[in-house]
Amino acid sequence: MERENVLEKNMCDYSKWVEIMQIILISVAALLVPTFLAKLLTIAFGANSFIASHSQIIVGTIVNTALIATAINVKGWKKIAAIITLPSISTILGGYVFKTASIYMVYMIPAIWAGNFALVYLYKLLLLKKNINYFLTGIISIAVKVGIIFLGFSMLNAFGIFPEKLVQNLQNAMGVTQAITAAIGAVITYTVYIVNKKSIKE
Repeated sequence: MERENVLEKNMCDYSKWVEIMQIILISVAALLVPTFLAKLLTIAFGANSFIASHSQIIVGTIVNTALIATAINVKGWKKIAAIITLPSISTILGGYVFKTASIYMVYMIPAIWAGNFALVYLYKLLLLKKNINYFLTGIISIAVKVGIIFLGFSMLNAFGIFPEKLVQNLQNAMGVTQAITAAIGAVITYTVYIVNKKSIKE
C-alpha cells in the first residue's frame, strides 16, 4: 500500500544507534514537554509573566517541531503512532497547558491524533516522496492539520460539549495557536532538513 511505503520513508538511513537516540529524544520531547515545561516556566518566571502566560505557544512549538522531525527522520508506522499520540495524553495528564480546560481535551483526542498524523504523513508524502518544496509542504500540511483539529472542535462545540466560558480559549487553542506553533515548528525543523540534505549530497 502507498500509505505503508510513505510511512517507511525518511531522508537518511541512520545507524541503529543514531535512530534509537533520535526516537528517544523526540519521544521525550513529545511526552515530557507538555507535562512539565509549562509548570516549570510558571515556577521560574512567575504565573503572570509573559513567558508563563504564553507557555502554550512554547509547548506547542516544541511538540510540532518534534512531529515534523519525526516526519523527516523516523520511519515505521508503530514508532510514528507512538510519537503522535504522546503529546495530547501528556497534556491532559499534566493539566498545565490548558489549566481547567484540560479535562475537556479528552474529547479532542481523536481530532488531535488525526491532525498530528496528517501533519507527519503529508510531510512524508509531499516532501520525501514527491520532492515538493519544504515550505510549500509545510503550508499544506499545517493547513490540513489545523483544519482537522478545528473541525473536530467545532463539531463537539456544536453539541455543547465545552462550557461557554472556555469556548473562546479553546477555539483559539485549536485554531490560531495550532497554526502559529506548527509554523514556528516548521521553520525550526528546516535546519534538520538542511543538515540531512547536505549529508545526502556528501
